[in-house]
Amino acid sequence: MKVGAGKAWELYGTVKLPLLANKDFSNTTLDILEGDGSVGTVIKLTVAGGFSYKEKYTKVDHERRVKETEAIEGGFLDMGISLYRVRFQVIGKDEEESCVIKSAIEYEVADEASFNVTVISVKPLANIAEAARKQFTTSAGAN
Repeated sequence: MKVGAGKAWELYGTVKLPLLANKDFSNTTLDILEGDGSVGTVIKLTVAGGFSYKEKYTKVDHERRVKETEAIEGGFLDMGISLYRVRFQVIGKDEEESCVIKSAIEYEVADEASFNVTVISVKPLANIAEAARKQFTTSAGAN
C-alpha cells in the first residue's frame, strides 16, 4: 500500500476500518455494539442475504501493529466452526512511503462437524484492502 505504516495502522488498528467498510460496501453492514476499538470491542457484521455474526477484538498490538478478531456468535460458528479468527498486520516503517497489509483467516472445524470450508474466503479481506487503498489515494490527492 502506498502509505506509511503508521498511517495505515490509524485505519486498520481502530474502529475506522469497519466504518470504512460500511461506507464502501452496500451489501454489508458493520455495527459497533460495544467498545472503542481496543481489546473487547464487539462488532456485528451482516451481509445481504442474512448471514451475520458478532466478532470481538481479541488483540490490538499498537507496537507490532497487529489486530485480531474472533467470531463469538452466529455465522460460521452456527455452521460447525469452533474458531474463526481474522488477523491484520501492518508491516513497514512510519517514514517509508509504503507498507504491506498482511491479512489472514484462521479457523477450526468443531469435532464431528460437517463443514464445507470452501465457503470461507479471503475475498472480503481483499475488498477491505482495496477500499483502504482507495481511501488513502483519495486523501493523498486532496492534500
